[in-house]
Amino acid sequence: MINLLLLPLFFLATISIFAWLFILLHPAKPWDFQPVGDEGPPPPLPSGATFPRVAIIVPARNEAESLPQTLPALLRQDYPADFSVYVIDDRSTDGTAGIAREIARRENTAARLNVIQGAALPDGWTGKVWALNQGAMAAVAENADFFMLTDADIFHEPGSLKRLVAESMTMNLGMNSRMARLRCESPAERLLIPAFVYFFNILYPMRRVNNPNDPLASAAGGCVVLSREAWKRLGESFEPIKSEIIDDVNLARQIKSRGLPIRLSLSRTEVVSLREYPYLSDIWKMVRRTAFTELKYSWPRVFGALAGLALLFMVPFISIAAGVLGLLFGATQIYALIAIAKGSIALAIMGHVYAPAMRFFRLPVLFAFSLPAAGILYGMMTFDSAFRHARGMGVQWRDARAPGTKQ
Repeated sequence: MINLLLLPLFFLATISIFAWLFILLHPAKPWDFQPVGDEGPPPPLPSGATFPRVAIIVPARNEAESLPQTLPALLRQDYPADFSVYVIDDRSTDGTAGIAREIARRENTAARLNVIQGAALPDGWTGKVWALNQGAMAAVAENADFFMLTDADIFHEPGSLKRLVAESMTMNLGMNSRMARLRCESPAERLLIPAFVYFFNILYPMRRVNNPNDPLASAAGGCVVLSREAWKRLGESFEPIKSEIIDDVNLARQIKSRGLPIRLSLSRTEVVSLREYPYLSDIWKMVRRTAFTELKYSWPRVFGALAGLALLFMVPFISIAAGVLGLLFGATQIYALIAIAKGSIALAIMGHVYAPAMRFFRLPVLFAFSLPAAGILYGMMTFDSAFRHARGMGVQWRDARAPGTKQ
């Protein structure tokens, strides 16, 4: 009887091994946390080229705490040409606009800052995209050649803008996106943030994204540099993505589908997110905001994702545990040892492909074996996202409900 119970585990554990081998041997190497965009010196500009005028666009809703940490660095970028910063105050209630002006005055950069009072949200637009659109419209009026879209909680080292623009010009990019280095200090962050970036890379291998002949597109909305040519091909408006909750990925798809190259890379030092996720509940809220949207509001996709997570992370442990119990309770020894071996092989491959994430976030390599716990938690967050959507609770950008959701 125990032998019969072990047989289905042989099959499932074998599938788990092949799934991990597929990730390990994938030509795009989505697990190796490359490319990192801010290693080494920035590329030189093409011969005869000069740095263009840039507009830095910062959508800000109730960012009174973040702006004192990030806005001074934006206003004082080491950039060898004209640039301006546009803070779009999206109907904040915490004095965001006044704080931004005071920071610019204190930094002696008031002439570089433009604070735009956000207009009422039109029907069909999400809050962040509408804020970005207002900023871009103002920047176009000032003849900006490139736009850098960045969140209010993203800190940029002095050379960040220069490097991003130089890359964009050298590679003739329509979009250049840098995934900000996320904070990884609290226990919840150490468990879940590396896994968050890892799963993102599995979904959107950066080498595929960066291949102009591959239709896959993605971006990280915390830091995006957009060329004026890309803006023109969008119709000089963000209207093509006006209703998108996952605005960054959809913007990348729009630009790549219009024939312009895009690039996505990680930041190790120059672009850093200051947003803290001290507790599990903080990360849970972040993930459930877009998980169901990422799965295209499909319940079959939800259950498929949950089954995949179970196959990758639960089956190896179950196989090992069943083999050990089989040895204790009379299973044929070879059957029990095969179950243990298959589960162990799957876990070994998993640890190998997750080790680069540990090195990137400066965590002990053995902490790679925390990935199953993170995977199970992300599965629960995904289900919660779908469940909340079914109840009409929707998603938010900062404190503003998305159109069509219950208050």
